[in-house]
Amino acid sequence: MTTREPERPSEQPAPGDAPTSVTLDERTRTAGRPCTGAAFFDVDETLIAVKSMFRFLAYHLAAIGSPPSAYSAVVDELRGLVAAGASREEVVRAYYRVYAGQRAADLSAQGRSWFRRERRSGDLFLPGSLRAFREHRRLGDLTVLVSGSFAPCLEPLADWLGATTVLATRLETVDGVHTGGLVTLMLGQDKADATRTFQQEHGIDPAACSAYGDHASDLPMLLAVGRPVVVGDDPELMRHAAARGWRRLPGRDASPAAGATAEDGDGISPAHPPAGWHR
Repeated sequence: MTTREPERPSEQPAPGDAPTSVTLDERTRTAGRPCTGAAFFDVDETLIAVKSMFRFLAYHLAAIGSPPSAYSAVVDELRGLVAAGASREEVVRAYYRVYAGQRAADLSAQGRSWFRRERRSGDLFLPGSLRAFREHRRLGDLTVLVSGSFAPCLEPLADWLGATTVLATRLETVDGVHTGGLVTLMLGQDKADATRTFQQEHGIDPAACSAYGDHASDLPMLLAVGRPVVVGDDPELMRHAAARGWRRLPGRDASPAAGATAEDGDGISPAHPPAGWHR
């Protein structure tokens, strides 16, 4: 869990600001201030317009000198698992085994470089979701990123946004080196469980909380709060939104980045499992 002191943000962080290094094991600090509400954000294609795990994977493989074919080989392997009927958990675990033997510090540094490049390319964030995030901060809500992605992708994003906490997949590390195993997963129902635990730990009424998600796999998390918000046009989420009067925001297809961003990992992203993929 990545934690930060809540503070009133400027309208936009200064591009040259140096981020603060944090770890996913720290507890949330509220500086003695009462917490009346929280906002939980899925990340990929909810808050940002790209699939962070696959975009970072391509960057990482290039950074360590792998040939261009290495990325395609990993993606093909994962697609093969999906086609063979593997569960989401099995596919995600296979993805993270790619980082076995890599130093956590090296991946963290790569993550910050990757994020700077993504941000400078423009259109990284979905505008409506970014405005909503900033409004929650302005109102004093705790802001929580909830994602199946991992620290190298999420820490620089959370630092730039000024997010309070990150609830994410955590890689097993021994002596600073990733083993290829996982300590925790953050997929589907895991997101809802983590959301409820966070609410209980901080004494926050679920009715005073919001959650943002773009895919049916985010539904358990949306149902864990009093103010769900659907991002994009996922059919199952749209049905719930129409039946329950949930708020909606434009998704990736409405973003300028949609026409310029390659669909890295299309069909196997944990955020967007294909039809029939076990959830």
